[in-house]
Amino acid sequence: MTQSVQAPNGFDNPLNAAITERDRNTMQMVRDAIKNKQVMLAYQPVVQTCRPDRPAFQEGLLRVLDRTGRVIPAREFIEVAETSETGRALDCLAIEIGLKTLLDHPDLRLSINMSARSIGYPRWKETLLNGLKKDQTIAERLILEITESSAMLMPDLVSFFMTELQAMGISFALDDFGAGYTAFRYFKDFYFDMVKIDGAFIRGIAHTPDNQILTRALVSIAQHFDMYTVAEFVETKEDAEYLTSIGIDCLQGHYFGAATVDPIWKARASQKIAS
Repeated sequence: MTQSVQAPNGFDNPLNAAITERDRNTMQMVRDAIKNKQVMLAYQPVVQTCRPDRPAFQEGLLRVLDRTGRVIPAREFIEVAETSETGRALDCLAIEIGLKTLLDHPDLRLSINMSARSIGYPRWKETLLNGLKKDQTIAERLILEITESSAMLMPDLVSFFMTELQAMGISFALDDFGAGYTAFRYFKDFYFDMVKIDGAFIRGIAHTPDNQILTRALVSIAQHFDMYTVAEFVETKEDAEYLTSIGIDCLQGHYFGAATVDPIWKARASQKIAS
């Protein structure tokens, strides 16, 4: 009888070993970035369909610097870090940086991503409340984004959390709407202020009838519950025009501006201070 050969380090096959090693390296990179204060936000504009020349708000997207100084986007590390204490630290830093940005730029409205796992995390709540105290307009200019997959982990807790913070003036967005996790029996109780339709439905929508049908359905659901709609990953003029025609409220994507750690509005503010 042939005996199975176990890969080194106790893994059943080389692929599992490689994935685990990659994740370990990713986590170490993120921990080093946090330790060295190499965590920042990149900002991407979200525009109204009726006023595409002027952003309605900016989304602050988490970035870290690796040891070589490269800017690493959240998609490269957030899935690995999400369930750990490191994920909570990242959420704390994101809200801290976001609140500081809102304080420094009184005309700005900003959305910040967070995990439902950070609800009840004392440091996150403390960071939020301390930031809100510094300017009474910050709460009404802050939008917190929670993904479908995260919200559905603990729907009752998320609903209570949203009600508490909405009373302070903070808005909430359901991110990746339509990605497949929403339980509609909970959805009607969430009272999100806006939904951001997952980019998988949006890319190339002007020429994709299936995505047109699905997106129209998602827009109809959002409108029924009086929720603002945002289409993510809008990359072409044709897609922007189609989305406008079906009643989407806001558009976000490279067609209107890529995420950057040096947005033009920050540069203008610095020039005003210098002059």
